[in-house]
This record gives sequence, C-alpha cells and structure tokens, in this order.
Amino acid sequence: MDPDARLSMIEDFFAAYAANFNRALNDVPEIDVKATAGAFADCFIAADPNGVSCGKNDEKFRARIPAGFAFYRNVGTKTTKVASLAVTPLDDYHLMAKVHRVSVYRKKGGSEERIDFVNIYFVRTIGEKPRIFGYITGDEQKLLRERGLIPG
Repeated sequence: MDPDARLSMIEDFFAAYAANFNRALNDVPEIDVKATAGAFADCFIAADPNGVSCGKNDEKFRARIPAGFAFYRNVGTKTTKVASLAVTPLDDYHLMAKVHRVSVYRKKGGSEERIDFVNIYFVRTIGEKPRIFGYITGDEQKLLRERGLIPG
C-alpha cells in the first residue's frame, strides 16, 4: 500500500474510533459494540504500569464494552479527541501509532477538567480495515484518582 494512503487510512481509523467513543459518551449514549469490537484483532495484548494482559475479541469482550463506556460517563467524561498522531511503519503489514488524545471531564461540582493521555497502539493493516493487536497505556486509574474523578 502507498505510504500516504496507509497514513490516511490510519488517521481515518483513529478519527472514527474517537467519534464512536464520543457518541457513547452522549447523555443518551449511542453504543456501537460492533464498531468498537471491530477495531480490534481476534486477540490482542494490553500493557500498562500494572501489568500485561491478553484479550480475546469474543462475546465476553463485546458484552463488556457498554460497561466500559458507562464507566467513562460515570466519571464525567464529556469528550475525547485525537490531538496528534505519530505513525511508525514496522513493516508492510504492521505499524505503531502513538496517539495523543485530550479528554474533557465534568467534575461533580460542575467544573471541567482536561486530561491529556498518550497511548501507543500496534495495528495490523492487512485486509479491509486496520485492527489493533496491542496497546500500551499509562496508569489511567491513578491519573483519574489524582484529578479527583474517582475515589482514592
């Protein structure tokens, strides 16, 4: 695939991923389980400072997606957007995408809190659309506690 077309495909992929996330944050959430699960490979790894886990893109995973979005709504997440995207091709079929996203939260008192996150995704670009087969995040739970969005 042409490098420019591949970059455009990845930009579109993460823009759609964020748009799907934002629709799930609405007061009347529009949760597209199929689109969320469709962003992931059949199996994937997740790593953060607390450890590494393996996931399967199966019925259990799809059943947990609405609860995940409910968690973000409950802690006050209003929006998330991709602020920047740095893509590193690994070979003709895989790449690494460093995604800087900005999320806005509404605290219990009504004030807003902006939090920046950087996640690294490993993406397979074979087939009709990209699929995440691994990701690395920071300690999101710790950051949410520090910012007073979840109990400490």
